[in-house]
Amino acid sequence: MKEIRKVAVVGSGVMGSGIAAQIANAGVPVVLLDIVPANAPDTESRSTLSEQAKARMVKARPAPLMHPDVTSNIVTGNLEDDAGLLADCDWICEAVVENVDIKQALYKTIENHRKPGSIVTSNTSTIPVSRLTDGLTAQLRRDFAVTHFFNPPRYMRLLELVAAQDTCLDVIDCLNRFCDRSLGKEVVACKDTPGFIANRIGVFWMAAAVNAAFKFGLTVEQADAVAGKPMGVPATGVFGLLDLTGIDLFPPVLQTLSGMLPETDLFQTVCDPKSALNECIVAMLGKGLIGRKGGGGFYRAARDGDRRVTEALDLDSGAYRPLQTPALDSLTAAAGGGLKALVDHPDKGGRFARETLVGMLTYATALIPEIADDPQTIDIAMKTGYGWKWGPFELLDLVDVNWLRDQIAARSLPMPPFIERAGGGPVYRYGARYVETLDLYGAYKKITPPQDAWTLADRKRGQRPLAHNPSASIWDIGDAVACLELHSKMNTIDDHVLEMMCIASELKGRGLRALVIGSDAPNFSVGVNLTYVSGLIEGGSWNILERFVRHGQTAMTSLKMAPFPVVSAIAGHVLGGGCEIALHSDAIQAHAETYMGLVETKVGIIPAWGGCKELLLRANAERSGIKGPTQPSKTVFEKIASAATSTSALDARKLGFLRASDGISMNRSRLLADAKSKALGLADDYQVPELQELNLPGPTCAIALKMTIEAASSSGAAAAHDIVVGTALSRVLTGGDTDMMRPLKESDVLDLECQGFMQLARTDKTLERMKHLLSDRK
Repeated sequence: MKEIRKVAVVGSGVMGSGIAAQIANAGVPVVLLDIVPANAPDTESRSTLSEQAKARMVKARPAPLMHPDVTSNIVTGNLEDDAGLLADCDWICEAVVENVDIKQALYKTIENHRKPGSIVTSNTSTIPVSRLTDGLTAQLRRDFAVTHFFNPPRYMRLLELVAAQDTCLDVIDCLNRFCDRSLGKEVVACKDTPGFIANRIGVFWMAAAVNAAFKFGLTVEQADAVAGKPMGVPATGVFGLLDLTGIDLFPPVLQTLSGMLPETDLFQTVCDPKSALNECIVAMLGKGLIGRKGGGGFYRAARDGDRRVTEALDLDSGAYRPLQTPALDSLTAAAGGGLKALVDHPDKGGRFARETLVGMLTYATALIPEIADDPQTIDIAMKTGYGWKWGPFELLDLVDVNWLRDQIAARSLPMPPFIERAGGGPVYRYGARYVETLDLYGAYKKITPPQDAWTLADRKRGQRPLAHNPSASIWDIGDAVACLELHSKMNTIDDHVLEMMCIASELKGRGLRALVIGSDAPNFSVGVNLTYVSGLIEGGSWNILERFVRHGQTAMTSLKMAPFPVVSAIAGHVLGGGCEIALHSDAIQAHAETYMGLVETKVGIIPAWGGCKELLLRANAERSGIKGPTQPSKTVFEKIASAATSTSALDARKLGFLRASDGISMNRSRLLADAKSKALGLADDYQVPELQELNLPGPTCAIALKMTIEAASSSGAAAAHDIVVGTALSRVLTGGDTDMMRPLKESDVLDLECQGFMQLARTDKTLERMKHLLSDRK
């Protein structure tokens, strides 16, 4: 069985360096090579292109690296002097310009230096494999495939994997395993067709949407609002997406796809050189307007005096103007009645939505089986490659197959065979314990998730929760393991969540061996329900607020002292109280994209559910005698006072929120299965942890910590209220009126947390911060 232990990426541009960064994120050694620049000065390194690309990785935003330290996994070089570095690489990924002649010339160099059996792939976005492999040696054709990453490679989950006609099966199996497990990709096997799946449909959708916006007279704001949230598309919509990807790159992609597709393909209808889309882009490129990377596109940043504002392009005049509210009756209808209400609305927003959706759905359904044999593959590609909430066939179910049939007939378009075979039924059919999808022949087949990569929705299907309330539920996920699911808004923590945490910790009597805390939501938890807390403060309901704090402390302690292992499966934002849940777990399984921290000081309070206590316990356990007895308090103070938040799971480990024993799952689809496996691994010999004692340094250290905040305030780095918050925090972290000789129980530190929280809650500035945060909808 082939294995990938070292990788080379050839081409250090945006995509090549991004791919190399993600491989480095996975802890895998990677060689990054590029050409020697023409006419490079003698004083300049011959590997300057790859070296500069590596240097940019540290500063680039969005960050391609999960932590700056992973650059140690990257070795740079050039193809003339360092091609020998390819000899011990198991996978060589080419990521140069979309030109067949340049790519094939590079493959000859690679062939001269690679070891036998090493895998060679191209990151092409549109060129079929058959054209790339034409003329290559028989051995290289057997080891060759396309691995099409989406930009930026760290964040976009889709990887389209395309085999050549002669590609060995073990090459595809090896790439599939590595890209899935190590790089965290949703690997979709594609047929060897132009644009593969996501770009074939996505580029059509973008062109059709822009043409429809011109046709019906929408502003860029209106088009992006309609072709955004109501359709399950990211907030960029279509014009914002063009700005993001680069307006200058769109015409070549259109031309390339158009040139490779037959004249009868529906794609040709959106590539008319005389279309409004083409004329608009030609005019913009003539002015140097290429999107975000060029300082302006359909939107641009501008100054209004001292304020930074965003302006939008007026599609009629070609001039920039202030942003306008995209007020449309169709958007109001969509907010109440969903997608069907939007596309049936008679105003210009509804007509735009209808035209765009009918075009895209007609094209997607017509491409089965040309680009994929089943709807699910196409839906996965569009959701993970373009960030859509629903794939084309899930959208089709939302508007109804019969609706689309009528729309196609009204436009005298060819009826896709898939629509005819559907017979008016849905594409997806949901049973009590299964999901089925329509196949090529009009029959339904079950969708069976892998045993080691499933969602909570897969495990919940067909069963009732073990316990349930409005904010949380407990589910049996098999093998005597339960899962505590938060399902409040943004998974915020309220009394219902705390109640369910206490119930979950007492499930031993029902034969359960372990508990996982997690869900399918993008965020584990953004922390306490701040609306509830600020309401109690504003109403002066101090007794109720203190009971809420104590309830949280009880719930966290119950998890820590549960008679079975508790594993938190965290992903996305893990903030405040959400972080405290994870810190009280026996172990954590974190998705690589985890943004974790105790951020309470930002709203004028301190962690009061044991977050201070748990970080002190960790810092104390790691303390070196050389650093002295005050170091744990200082370390934790710096972390909490600054509201330090990790930029990834790797960064969370560096910050001390994750321990060395905690796991990291690169693929979000594997997170819950990995957490369950970790929980079962702890279950056999599990011992309930003993409560510990802490020797904290007392008031002298608290004064020193307070002085650091005062110094920051004097320099303008902290506000006046930060001194008040920092003073309360320093008292907790140094043990109040204690001294080093008197050990404190965990409950003593919890008392100090509660006292500090309640003291800060009574200040006007804390309420002001909370209301400001809520009003900004952050």
